[in-house]
Amino acid sequence: MSDPFVLTLSCADRPGITARVTSFLFERGGNILEAQQFNDRMSDAFFMRVEFDPGAISRDVFRAEFAPLASELAMEWKLSLRDRPRRVLIMVSKFDHCLADLLYRWRIGELPMEPVAIVSNHPREAIKHTDLGDLPFHHLPITRDTKPAQEAQVRAIAEQSGAELVVLARYMQILSDEQAAHFAGRCINIHHSFLPGFKGAKPYHQAYERGVKMIGASAHYVTGDLDEGPIIHQDAESIGHADTPDALVRKGRDIESRVLAEAVRLHLEERVLLNSQRTVVFRG
Repeated sequence: MSDPFVLTLSCADRPGITARVTSFLFERGGNILEAQQFNDRMSDAFFMRVEFDPGAISRDVFRAEFAPLASELAMEWKLSLRDRPRRVLIMVSKFDHCLADLLYRWRIGELPMEPVAIVSNHPREAIKHTDLGDLPFHHLPITRDTKPAQEAQVRAIAEQSGAELVVLARYMQILSDEQAAHFAGRCINIHHSFLPGFKGAKPYHQAYERGVKMIGASAHYVTGDLDEGPIIHQDAESIGHADTPDALVRKGRDIESRVLAEAVRLHLEERVLLNSQRTVVFRG
């Protein structure tokens, strides 16, 4: 068996797309390992993800031979090696539970990633409970006046390290429109999700005061609109009348960590396709 490929594509919907793609693979000796598709009837858009063993065909040859079909159908498409770890830059502030969880899942082989750098607006001592090992750590403090320069440093680190994904693991700074645009489609954020929404300091304490019956978390791509980017994954947990503010904070840490980890996994495995302000998520 050759190293499996992942083909993802989107285009205007029309009859025969699945047949054209699968026939293309069959005619070149490819063996489909997993295939999912979605026809969005609201926008007449078609989305597809195919894992396949390419047989003897190389990635360069596949790209060259698939390009005419993709052009004919006006596809946006991507071909990736399925099992290649993606290079990830992680940003964090003082709350390091999401960072610790991501690194643990990476170390046990659960997340197909290669952390290339940790960036924080606080000194390393602020996250002393998390074992960073030999990972490069960059302390980049930020103020209103230094924000443009600090964000330029982040972009430089991402470029120099070859980062393919940026993860805001409770990085408590709002990215500028320029920064959000630079990392469009490759920057994931996590935030608490309540009904009603609580903004500002100590949101879990605010939730306690309002007697919420459910807390949650949302992981989404970063855009210039604060916390309104395309959602990748969400989850929620029930809250009881006996839960204290500390209990809400504890449950909040847990749900933030697992929601972010799942969103990162889905992105790394090429399972998330953008559909305007929404996402198509091919779970596996």
